[in-house]
Amino acid sequence: MQKNNVILPPKTIGIIGGGQLGRMMAIAARYMGYKIAVLDPTPDCPTAQVADEQITTAYDDMDGIKKLAEISDVITYEFENVDLDAAAYIENLGKLPQGAFALEVTQNREKEKTVMQDAGLPVPYFNIVTNSKECEQALANFTFPTVIKTCSGGYDGKGQLKLEMDDDIPAACAFAEKNGTCIIEQWVPFDREISVVFTRTQSGEIEFFPIAENDHKDHILYQTTVPANISEAVQAKALDAAKILAEKMNIVGTFAIEMFVNGENIFLNEMAPRPHNSGHYTIEACNISQFGQHIRAISGLDLTPVSLLKSAAMVNILGEDVEPTLTIMPELTNGFVHLYGKDGVKPKRKMGHVTFIGSTVNEISKMVTAYEEAKQ
Repeated sequence: MQKNNVILPPKTIGIIGGGQLGRMMAIAARYMGYKIAVLDPTPDCPTAQVADEQITTAYDDMDGIKKLAEISDVITYEFENVDLDAAAYIENLGKLPQGAFALEVTQNREKEKTVMQDAGLPVPYFNIVTNSKECEQALANFTFPTVIKTCSGGYDGKGQLKLEMDDDIPAACAFAEKNGTCIIEQWVPFDREISVVFTRTQSGEIEFFPIAENDHKDHILYQTTVPANISEAVQAKALDAAKILAEKMNIVGTFAIEMFVNGENIFLNEMAPRPHNSGHYTIEACNISQFGQHIRAISGLDLTPVSLLKSAAMVNILGEDVEPTLTIMPELTNGFVHLYGKDGVKPKRKMGHVTFIGSTVNEISKMVTAYEEAKQ
């Protein structure tokens, strides 16, 4: 078993990407006494507002990457679309504990599903197509509904098309012709979606956060509730699957896997090689957050055993929610409001979140309902 490479405060942690995940990583790191450098093309981005230094340049600018590597003792990233050449460069310097492989896999849906399948884990039936003709031929092996997605890019419902009937096949073929390599997946009927968020160290130590249950609106995560309403058998299957993937991919840091639950069965959907929106509840509801645990892992520190202190619900604050949330905030005594410091309020853009904690899920559900009613 390899040893952890320990980086102690006040050394500098570099972060590629300056959005809300980087911001919350930086806040957790600064609590511990680390310095922060961030690389992001947007001046005064959310992470830069709590960092010591910002390198304002494109993510794939190798001069900027080299400068970040020079001033940082260890480097992490807040999203998966990091330039792979840049990641390999930092890894070769010994400053990217997470490595480039997890990025390579999670940047591409074909590689992602193939890794899961090769690990013997349950995934929806899928097929890879590169043009309209292949798409039409492949769809003969699917039943409706089904979904076609781009193999790279796409998030929050972007870069995909759901097919409900034969009449939708021409649109799917046009989608494949336009986007090139695509993945067609059998639509899985499911009772609920869950997230398994865990953290793993360089030496292989692993800690799981309580499994969360997700609800979406318009393909965007609306609410995450903990604990998830699942059986012990489903929980065991989900944790076992996550552990298999963590070891197969040699994961370091906080990592998330979204899964569908159908009865007592699970199907793995997508992975994120970083802290995840569905893990934000950990800031208030656990003894250590997904961000604090991530900083410990990449810095070579042993992980903190995780405890759920309270049941919780996290609700995203989108652009259209900002004004009403601020209006009721003076009287919002039950919710912990987090605003990310983004420049420009846009509809459907994640601008923040609010977390409610309580003794039971039922108690929290009433808090969420009251919050939604107050916003009207």
